[in-house]
Amino acid sequence: MTRIKICGITNFKDALAAVSLEVDALGFVFYPKSPRYISPENLRQFRGQIPASPLCIGVFVNERKERVLQIAQQCQLDGLQFHGNESPKYCSYFSQYKVIKAFSPKTRSDLERIKRYRIQAILVDASDPLHFGGSGRKADWHLAREAKKLGPLVLAGGLNVTNVQEAIRIVSPYAGDASSGLEIIPGVKDHEQMKRFVEKVREKISKS
Repeated sequence: MTRIKICGITNFKDALAAVSLEVDALGFVFYPKSPRYISPENLRQFRGQIPASPLCIGVFVNERKERVLQIAQQCQLDGLQFHGNESPKYCSYFSQYKVIKAFSPKTRSDLERIKRYRIQAILVDASDPLHFGGSGRKADWHLAREAKKLGPLVLAGGLNVTNVQEAIRIVSPYAGDASSGLEIIPGVKDHEQMKRFVEKVREKISKS
């Protein structure tokens, strides 16, 4: 069964809408340069109103380990997602959390790097020299399918209502991660698109 993660949530209204759809995880971006950035202080204001399910995942890019742990504790995060150049040693430091490491493979040889990591899930995103995720560009689904052999796969990269069923058919990922494809503007979710996205995923699962 393909699980659903809605990422890039910046406010309580969007978080509540995602929770009402019974998604599996919410993603909060703590990278200040992202248009989907949410400050730890902002999340703390409503974190206590988010139920135990879904999981709350913090997204970080080349952040200091001490700062990651501080935010994780303050915001009661369930998991950590690293979208920068974090090393295997860096990722292993956070053994008390579920760790997702993002990769943007361009060729099969790029997949060899993933083998060095001891993480709970692999996220495959589109390759973009200017962005650490959230570009809206489509990931290479065939390379993602190869990466799936190395561990539970979270598929990201331009997923939306129109392509998620095809993505599931081709890749059959552990989870689909949608962000920019479900927005009105960067950082503000389209609740109708979120609803339709969830319906499309579950419709595809029920037919599989």
